[in-house]
Amino acid sequence: MVVVMGLEGSANKVGVGIVRDGEVLSNERTTYITEAGEGFQPTQTARHHRAQVVGIVRRALEVANLTPADIDCIAFTKGPGMAAPLTVMAIVARTLAQLWNKPIVGVNHCIGHIEMGRLITGAHNPTVLYVSGGNTQVIVYSQQKYRVFGETIDIAIGNCLDRFARVLKISNDPSPGYNIEQLAKDGKKFVELPYTVKGMDVSFSGILSFIERVAKEKLPTGEVTPADLCFSLQETMFAMLIEITERAMAHCGSEEVLIVGGVGCNKRLQDMMALMVKERGAKLYATDMRFCIDNGAMIAQAGWEAFRTGRTTPLDDTWVTQRFRTDDVHVTWRE
Repeated sequence: MVVVMGLEGSANKVGVGIVRDGEVLSNERTTYITEAGEGFQPTQTARHHRAQVVGIVRRALEVANLTPADIDCIAFTKGPGMAAPLTVMAIVARTLAQLWNKPIVGVNHCIGHIEMGRLITGAHNPTVLYVSGGNTQVIVYSQQKYRVFGETIDIAIGNCLDRFARVLKISNDPSPGYNIEQLAKDGKKFVELPYTVKGMDVSFSGILSFIERVAKEKLPTGEVTPADLCFSLQETMFAMLIEITERAMAHCGSEEVLIVGGVGCNKRLQDMMALMVKERGAKLYATDMRFCIDNGAMIAQAGWEAFRTGRTTPLDDTWVTQRFRTDDVHVTWRE
């Protein structure tokens, strides 16, 4: 049995998880939360991770009822993500690997989401919609690569939601996207927004600029409410994502869809996708907040997959990168 500890800290979540042969033994996490109307800056986020990570490592071991001697490998997020928080976690991973005399595996953050989704849901070979604060991609596996069929050409959907939440001064606790989702349930008026699908790619920056202007002009007059705007933003962006996901399914003859990433927790997105999938006679897979949101167990799982096929990362190569594409990874553990 192979036991892998995974360390994640690419954005405002710092997490440590332990996986043993496909079983999640622990998955401890904490979040850096800023004031409403503010985002999280790299330096402050890194400082938060540095202060929290040792305690989280201890908790993960305690929950798993393991000692460092039981760990076979340390996995960490190599990228993509914010440089300062990534660097903190890489230093911790290198330190633990040397203190405990363990091999180390650098993991692509996006691959971590996919492999955790496959593990938890049992999806076999799905079309993947990966939606988070830093990424928006439609992905299909082929010939030991996760191929990107479509993606955002500017900002990620989660970044768009976060930035609009700051316009409305919506709380960041537990997350701005979650609070937009709750507010959208009370929306009564649909405001038409730019619908920007370019082939298999999407664009969200123009939608954000447009809705920011609408908020500035029409909220003070009462023509629309914050709930109306949240509702309209979700409906428009989610419809765009479902369009390109369905197109990828049709091209590949896929009968499964897997939604991963933090925005994948959104129940409205899941419901809209479920309707499309049902009409195609296919099946939808999604996970809850334990595994959709950035977490250490997903890094452990992807690290476990790589490690069992003989892959490790030399210490000299355990640097981090903000740009690490999903389709750059050689997926040695799949046929």
